[in-house]
Order: sequence, then C-alpha cells, then structure tokens
Amino acid sequence: MQNLTRQQIRQAIRERRQALSNEQQHHASQQLLTQVQRLAELKRPKTVAIYLAADGEINPQPVIDWLWQQDHQVCLPVLHPFSKGQLLFLEYQPNTPMVRNRYQITEPKLICANIVPVNQIDVIFTPLVAFDATGQRMGMGGGYYDRTLAPWLTQRPNARAIGLAHDCQQVTKLPCESWDVPLATILTPSQIWHWESAL
Repeated sequence: MQNLTRQQIRQAIRERRQALSNEQQHHASQQLLTQVQRLAELKRPKTVAIYLAADGEINPQPVIDWLWQQDHQVCLPVLHPFSKGQLLFLEYQPNTPMVRNRYQITEPKLICANIVPVNQIDVIFTPLVAFDATGQRMGMGGGYYDRTLAPWLTQRPNARAIGLAHDCQQVTKLPCESWDVPLATILTPSQIWHWESAL
C-alpha cells in the first residue's frame, strides 16, 4: 500500500475490516478484552474514554462491560454541537440515553451534567482505520481525535492514548501529515504494541 493515497488506504482497510464475519468480529472482541486486562494503566479505577463500534471497527463492548465491573468511570465521545471538528466526552452508563449523530454513530444524548472534562480523562481508547509499526494512526479523515489528543497529551503527560484495531488494519507504512498524532500504545486481538512516546 506504499504507493496509495491516504484516501485509498482508508478505503482498502475499511473494506478489509467490513469483510470480517460476525464470528470473526466476536472472537476479536473477546481477544481484545484479554489484551486490555493486561494493561498496567487499568490496574486501579480510572476515568476512561472509549467508543462504540461502527463501520466494521473492532467492538469494544466486552471491554466496556469489564471497565464498569472494575469501577472505572467510562465516557464516550460526542460531536461538539458548537465547535466544528471537536469532541466532547460524556459519562456512559448502562442506562445512559443515546442518540445518533450526523454520521449515524450512536452517542450519549448531550446532557451538560454528564460532560467529563477531557483533562480529567486518564486513558483514551481511540478507534482507527489503519496503523503502522511506528505508532502512526489513520482515522476516518475528520481529524476529531488528532485535535483532542494533541493538547490532552501535552497537558497530561501521564495519560495514555491507546488505539484499538483488528490485526488486519496494520499496514507497512502510513503517509503522515503534520497534524497526525502518533499513539504510544495500540492493541489488536493478538498483540500489544508499545512505543516510547506519542509526541
């Protein structure tokens, strides 16, 4: 994929993960939970941001259920209603009222009392479309997570941004842009990737 554009890579990997069967997706999500349970960052209760799967993404629902059991505070991203390209994070519990955003992705209903300031989040699990062996991450192209992670990682040097992906989403080398934020950790069903620094 070295000679493909970012958009071509994005489309090819999206098709690759969408082709996974329900059985493969289920197995991957269970294996992902096993990897998450090995993380030192989650040995005691933290505030953790995660996402709900869409478009063939690896399903973190078993991880969410485990985080609740371990008394972590779980929050989900919500498209900011006023600041274009920005995310808010809202606390997520089993009874949280949910809506669909303009991308048809399920997110918590925007209730101001449930907003969790990003500088209070200890771990952000990010979805991604593709990644390479240097920690470079490619998202869906909106830049939402890059805008969130860059200031957050600067302000919270002990916080962790962790990508979640299927093994089939790895590529040899991703073309990078100046705004791309590499990840310090990426989890797949078969492996935990660690790099020294995300910035």
